[in-house]
Amino acid sequence: SGLSWEPRSRAVEQVHLRCTEGSLEWMYPARALRVVLEPNLSSARHTTVCIKPASDFQGASIYVERAGQLHLVVSETEGARPHHVSCFSAHTPQRVALFLQASPQRDISRRTASFQYELLSNQSAAGPDFKKMAVVEAMCRPCDNVELLMAICSSDFVVKGSIRNVSHDSENHMSQVDVSVQKVYRQKNRIFQQDEASGEWRGPIRTLLQCKVKKGGGDFLFTGNEHFGEAWLGCAPRFKDFMFVYHAARERGANPCEF
Repeated sequence: SGLSWEPRSRAVEQVHLRCTEGSLEWMYPARALRVVLEPNLSSARHTTVCIKPASDFQGASIYVERAGQLHLVVSETEGARPHHVSCFSAHTPQRVALFLQASPQRDISRRTASFQYELLSNQSAAGPDFKKMAVVEAMCRPCDNVELLMAICSSDFVVKGSIRNVSHDSENHMSQVDVSVQKVYRQKNRIFQQDEASGEWRGPIRTLLQCKVKKGGGDFLFTGNEHFGEAWLGCAPRFKDFMFVYHAARERGANPCEF
């Protein structure tokens, strides 16, 4: 909180964050805050940083430090845009410094500058917005058998289900697939939950608008990864096609993990 600082101090408060993804909440922003992202996994080369401001982001702007200069990433006015994610390349993968500059204010009303961040190692994610980040998961093409077998081992979520509805958001270049879930094999967080009234398991999965996802009948195996608490579609074969591929690989001893 900015209220905890010495009134006459001109020092910049420093915060070191060691996780590859997380969040920060700065209440009553005052003067400046320097946030250093230093993941403990120094061997992993994280080439892209993505930031998603909270919908009620107020009181500060976010800059990234590069060669001693500050470059604006999120202005206070952009913070209120839903789904707005800023991604940029990390020049030094082991250490990225963000600079939060508090906006001038006359009163002491509560403002909160909060955001989520993720460090990504896939270079194709580098870009000015979430569209390019999403390409990491949604490639708009069917996965081949090798990619499919790896997807069930390494994805953040693996669920069997059918498509209840597909909605499109042209402004944010996204589509949302609402899934009726028969079985949750794995999920990182509780995106797929049981409806108390009907007892049915459901959950939303996002993908790119350009993938032109349509509602289709039958059961699918949905896989993918989570970004900022949202599920993003990876491989999604029909369930019977997946089982054929998996059993054939298992007979050859070529399955990378047990399903």
